[in-house]
Amino acid sequence: MVLLLSMVTVAAAAPATRLDRIVGRGQLVLGTSGNMPPMTMSGEGGRLSGFDIDMGRLMASMLGVRLEVRRIPFGELLPALERGDVDVVISNMTITPRRNLRVAFVGPYLESGKCMLTRDEALAKAEGKDINVPATRIAVMEGSTSQRFAHILLPQATLVPVSGPLEGVAKVKSGAAGGLLTDYPICLFLLKSNPDAGFVSVLSLLTYEPIGIALPRGDTQYINWTRNFLDRLRGTGTLKELGVRWFGREARPQEPPAE
Repeated sequence: MVLLLSMVTVAAAAPATRLDRIVGRGQLVLGTSGNMPPMTMSGEGGRLSGFDIDMGRLMASMLGVRLEVRRIPFGELLPALERGDVDVVISNMTITPRRNLRVAFVGPYLESGKCMLTRDEALAKAEGKDINVPATRIAVMEGSTSQRFAHILLPQATLVPVSGPLEGVAKVKSGAAGGLLTDYPICLFLLKSNPDAGFVSVLSLLTYEPIGIALPRGDTQYINWTRNFLDRLRGTGTLKELGVRWFGREARPQEPPAE
């Protein structure tokens, strides 16, 4: 009898899971950078929108809670997730082995790659050895896989750190950088939104970039729920619809568009 009572007491004292806390407070807190259009971006009045924000809204809806979106600099997103300041990070974040040591990832929900946005046709068509020189100035977002990619494969090029793609575009327009190295969906958006900028639309999928949903490590139920959530989006065609809405095509770009 005493043993049974002890077991009941231990069970009752079991800590609430992350899902329990989210549902209990009626709110899912999403962390995102808000500066990587069309994935996550700020509009009029600072309202955030984009592919990733829609993913967050769907996730909150399926949990039966409201969504709170917190705009956090990209490099601070994973620390915020580790501290428990946010419940989930959806912010065009590439799943990498290094990041996966810190947090769990579900996905990918999008497969991307690197591309160079430039007004210099010679730069767009140059071979790697030709642009791996100090005279080549490339804008890259700080803390991104684009920055790491450039450091490894173009160690002699001059990297121009920027806070986001829009600042990178401004650098290219002003001549402060010869090109912007960023992700494929962002390239498509920037080309479409700057039709008169004279950008060369030669895109190359230089790397494999699996984009995923970042979650706190070690929470099996939360990870399982999110995996099933993503499977449902795929199975119902919702993920494809989001891709068409934000990119004008399915959310799994495979080949760059023809010029």
